[in-house]
Amino acid sequence: MTLVKLERDVRILKIYAAMVTVVAAVSGAAAFKFADHKQKFEEIDVERINIVEKDGKLKLVISNNERQHPGALDGKTIPRHGARGPGLLFFNERGDECGGLTFDGNQKEGHTEAGASLTFDQFRQDQTVGLQYIEENGERFAGLRVWDRPESSLWETVEKLEAIRKMSDGPEKTAALKRLREAEGRGEFGATRIVVGKGRDKAAMIMLADAKGKPRIRLAVDAIGNPRLEFLDEAGKVTCRLPDDRNKTR
Repeated sequence: MTLVKLERDVRILKIYAAMVTVVAAVSGAAAFKFADHKQKFEEIDVERINIVEKDGKLKLVISNNERQHPGALDGKTIPRHGARGPGLLFFNERGDECGGLTFDGNQKEGHTEAGASLTFDQFRQDQTVGLQYIEENGERFAGLRVWDRPESSLWETVEKLEAIRKMSDGPEKTAALKRLREAEGRGEFGATRIVVGKGRDKAAMIMLADAKGKPRIRLAVDAIGNPRLEFLDEAGKVTCRLPDDRNKTR
C-alpha cells in the first residue's frame, strides 16, 4: 500500500466519522425534543393503555374486553375465568387493584344482558362502595350499594375459591361452592349493608341490613305508587309494617 493511498483512506475515514457524529448529534437532539413535546392526535385506535409512574409502577389500565387486566392483590395476579369486561381499573401504591369503572351489554339469541359499575375497594379487599346498573331480559336494578368487608385480605377468599374450582365436578364441589356463597351472606367474606335504588320490581327502595347481610329495614314505593315501611327480624319475618295491612280489613 502506497503512502498516498494510505493518506486517502485515512482522510475518507475522518470524513465518515465526522458525518456519523453529526447524524448522531442531530438524532439525539431530535429525540430529546420529541420526548419533551406533547403529541396531539385527532384519533387513535388502541386495545389497552397502561398509565404508570416514572418508576414503572402501574396506576391505571384502560382496556378493551380481551386485554383487560385481571387485577392484582398482595403482589399476585388474581386468577380470572372468562372475560372481565372493558373499562378502567385503578391501582394503589402497593400495586393492588383499588377500584374501577366497567361496562358491557349485549343481546344474543333473544337474551339481553347489560351492566355498568363504578366501584371503590377497601384496602386489600373487594369493593366497599359501588354505583351499579344491571339488566337481564327487561329486569333492571340501578342504584348504590355499600358493603362490609373483613379485615383479612381478599386473597384468602380467592385461594378458597380456586381450591374449589380444582375439585372434580359433582355433589361435593357444588356443596362447597354453596357453602362459600352462604358464608358471604354471614359476613365472613363480606355483606351488603345498604342498597338505595330502583329494584327489578320497579320499586324505588332503601334497604338496610345487619352485619350478616340480612335485611332489617325496607322502605319502598312500588311501581304503582304505594309506599311502605317494613321492619324485619333476623329470620326475615316482617315484625312491623306501615301502613299496617291489617287496618285494611277493619
